[in-house]
Amino acid sequence: MSTAIATGNPFSGLVSAFKKVINSNPLIEKGSAEAYDIWAGNYDVQPGNLMLDMDEEVFGCLLSAIDVKGKQIADIGCGTGRHWPKLFAGQPESLTGFDVSAGMLRRLEQKFPGAKTQQIADNLFKDIADASYDVVISTLTVAHIENLEEALNAWCRMVKPKAEIIITDFHPNALAHGGKRTFRHDNGSISIQNFVHYVYDVERILQSHGFKSVNKLEKTIDESVKHYYEQQNALHVYEKFKDARIIYGIHLTRGYDTE
Repeated sequence: MSTAIATGNPFSGLVSAFKKVINSNPLIEKGSAEAYDIWAGNYDVQPGNLMLDMDEEVFGCLLSAIDVKGKQIADIGCGTGRHWPKLFAGQPESLTGFDVSAGMLRRLEQKFPGAKTQQIADNLFKDIADASYDVVISTLTVAHIENLEEALNAWCRMVKPKAEIIITDFHPNALAHGGKRTFRHDNGSISIQNFVHYVYDVERILQSHGFKSVNKLEKTIDESVKHYYEQQNALHVYEKFKDARIIYGIHLTRGYDTE
């Protein structure tokens, strides 16, 4: 496997002009499976990555509203299991990781020996029985899925009548304006293919399966993250993109009283 060097900087994933400010290396776009296979070896070594830190905060807040004790959890787009310590702390009955990247799954299995994992072959999850899970989580993954409705329909089939779904991802507004998820590799950079799915479309599809939105969060570039830019001597970039929405998270539930 080739060696990839994670960018580790807080700017990756914004509009294309933003990308040009921080990275003048050649940019090659790859599909998510191939890209994350390359990135897997270094994905966990990204200190000071603003996007991952924002996602950690949003996911932690949404997860705190769910009691996962004794539950069956599916983590779709699990990567290397960034959120698994939080999930295991809640004492679920089981936790299964799904990802398109074999390299990311192997890294997860190294970190969590005996982990249940399955490589995603398509959107349909044909090997998974109906009503298998109490909770589905998916972080920083939805925009990598081209046919989102097909995928979300399958997720809804996989969960029980009473179920919870948590989704976080890069904000579609940033992606719609040319935002890229990139990482450095050899003498250039790799951009991971994304598709723009607006939050209201995600909610619409899940609501058609009986889910109700419980909570929705957004993270923006504001004073609370200014220090990331100060550390990179990039306050001019901070000023340029202040108030831009970067990360969103939603929690939906089905079969429970949400009033």
